[in-house]
Amino acid sequence: MSKKRKSKKTGNKLSNHQLQRELLNLFQRHPKKRLNPKQAARKLKVTNSKDSVQAAFDKLVEDQKLHPLGDYKYKLKYQPEGASNGKEATFQEGTVDMTRSGDAYIVCEGLENDVHISSKYLNNAMNGDKVRIRTWTPRGRRKPEGEVVKVLERSRDHFLGTLWLYPGHAIVSLDTKPPTDVAVELANIQEGKDGHRVVVRILDWEGTGKFKHPTGVVTTVLGKAGSNDIEMKSILINNGFDLDFPEEVLRESEYLSGKISSQEVAMRLDMREVPTFTIDPDDAKDFDDALSIRHLENGETEVGVHIADVTHYIKQGTPLDKEALKRSTSVYLVDRVLPMLPERLSNDLCSLRPNEDRLAYSAIFIFDKGMKIINRWFGRTVIHSDRRFTYNEAQQVLEGHSGEFANELRHLNKIAKHLRRQRYKHGAINFETDEVQFRLDEHGAPIEVFIKERKDAHLLIEDFMLLANKEVATFIAMKGRDEEIPFVYRIHDEPDPEKVEELARFARELGFDMNISSPQEIAHSYNRLAEAAEKDPALKLLSPIAIRTMAKAAYSTDNIGHYGLGFNYYTHFTSPIRRYSDVLSHRLLDKNLGKGQFFRANKLKLEEECKHVSQQERRATDAERESIKYKQVEYIEKHIGEVFAGYISGIIEMGIFVELKDSRIEGMAPFQNLDEPMEVADSRLSIKGAYSGKEYKMGQEIRVRIVRADLAKRQIEMDWIREEEDKEAVAAGSNGKSRGRRRGRGQKR
Repeated sequence: MSKKRKSKKTGNKLSNHQLQRELLNLFQRHPKKRLNPKQAARKLKVTNSKDSVQAAFDKLVEDQKLHPLGDYKYKLKYQPEGASNGKEATFQEGTVDMTRSGDAYIVCEGLENDVHISSKYLNNAMNGDKVRIRTWTPRGRRKPEGEVVKVLERSRDHFLGTLWLYPGHAIVSLDTKPPTDVAVELANIQEGKDGHRVVVRILDWEGTGKFKHPTGVVTTVLGKAGSNDIEMKSILINNGFDLDFPEEVLRESEYLSGKISSQEVAMRLDMREVPTFTIDPDDAKDFDDALSIRHLENGETEVGVHIADVTHYIKQGTPLDKEALKRSTSVYLVDRVLPMLPERLSNDLCSLRPNEDRLAYSAIFIFDKGMKIINRWFGRTVIHSDRRFTYNEAQQVLEGHSGEFANELRHLNKIAKHLRRQRYKHGAINFETDEVQFRLDEHGAPIEVFIKERKDAHLLIEDFMLLANKEVATFIAMKGRDEEIPFVYRIHDEPDPEKVEELARFARELGFDMNISSPQEIAHSYNRLAEAAEKDPALKLLSPIAIRTMAKAAYSTDNIGHYGLGFNYYTHFTSPIRRYSDVLSHRLLDKNLGKGQFFRANKLKLEEECKHVSQQERRATDAERESIKYKQVEYIEKHIGEVFAGYISGIIEMGIFVELKDSRIEGMAPFQNLDEPMEVADSRLSIKGAYSGKEYKMGQEIRVRIVRADLAKRQIEMDWIREEEDKEAVAAGSNGKSRGRRRGRGQKR
């Protein structure tokens, strides 16, 4: 070591740059050390002031060389393998998209591939956060890896977790992946007890003072885990939705007047004398759409699609509007709805209730005798719904029963079927996925699981809503042909070619050939597959795979059309009570209706709103699926030991997944419980008994016994009952009840 180098460590005062270099050398020589500035200065034997040493530490943290741990201690920031070469690393900004494993992908504008981030390199970033990342491409790989260097904007600061009490402080273990602990002062836990489920607001992500964890305060105490109510609330909170509206929002909604003045009526098209009705589910309270119909001269028919005029009540920029944008959507769980708008609006002022005058925004179409649209009109109206139909009531009328508005309903159904045929003729895809529904007892516990049956009454409403959405989008697009009018389009890209090829291979092995030579042929093949699946359960199990080949529909100002519907222009206009996208569409349409009237919104701002609404929609979908899975496990928990018919829905090395025939409840039947080993085909579409040689294929009907249901993990274990045992059970008159398992779980064969 040179004398000059040595003198720096024997009492000299170093420049800031020299001090940073020596500190970094110290940490690199002792990579596991946790040091504070005082300890580091003592080890380096420098005479720099405490403040100058702290400044050097701060600069090393800013340069991503050191990581603060709290209590003024620091450690060397670990450099991921492959990122050491500074020339290879680049910096990007994007949004965190978490996976179930705890890893994440960062979606960056301008990058073809999302950047994979291992959970250990997330540095406290959470799902939906905007982050700055360092990226690199490891040698021998094509896709980029990275680490989060800074969180630029948090998607939320409230999280659900479990409260644990310690002497002098508390910890909230968050339900996040990766798991995160938040330190809370005992004065800030409200009425929380040890083991309670709570909502915590993060105050500091880095941790300060004595805490090495992020710090926060408990804002809501839910209580002990396990009850249905707490589990449903947990699902909502974990997906980023607030359970309650802010006081100022509720106050604003209560001040809104429900009176319709004569001046307001005078500014609208008065449709109160035209036969009008709503068709909704039995338990609906927010009626956001109604249909009207009347016959005109020369055999023409006028059909009105009337939508709740939410924008009359919600003014842009108000607390009510900001909260609606923040939520962006109502969330429909099995046993409850978390509305986008306060009840005063969703169930009262905006709801198109029967026998009341209501303000609407309408799309009115004139059909000729051949059911071709010859005229259309958009604008604000006042309507009066004469009748509220449930879907079942409307269906009975369509099936020939007498009743109110029978002729009107049947004429509307005739037009709807024509619209449907035209849609499929022009390339729409018929994806009729089964919708699971539950019958609940007074405590919210499921007592029946069944598949919702979609009949003409459901399709009738769907067809006219699709028509209104398409025509509104087309109107704006055509008006902005010469100079674009920024608008909220509902877009759906063409399917991923690689995924389509994989689907076609699966289908071919199951005996169904697909033509995937062009997007149009793919759509045609999907429709043929849907038709064939009605007769072949194995093909029906391909529907989820087919859906996964499709791009996700989203909102955007850049229109690319809607592939799944076969529409060049499409928006969401018909549900403003439960979707903020529709609120935006109403406002933009209204400002562009007059002849020669052009309003061009700030496209960048509108695109940001579109991205936010799309993200909230995905979160709502995740929450809805979680609640269904929870209720399915809760239901089957009461049927342990019973035998059900089901289809093989998936095959892995450990066992088969089985979807029960009548309820679509899925569980796993491990091979270890069978009397012989099973050989899994490379395609994972079939298995064969090692001794018997019997082959079983995807989609094949089998019988299973329910062994275990784990509500916490949302998992169901089944025993596969093969032919021999099934015959024994029938002969014994078991009637589907278990007589006990033949062999214990895990017993060696």
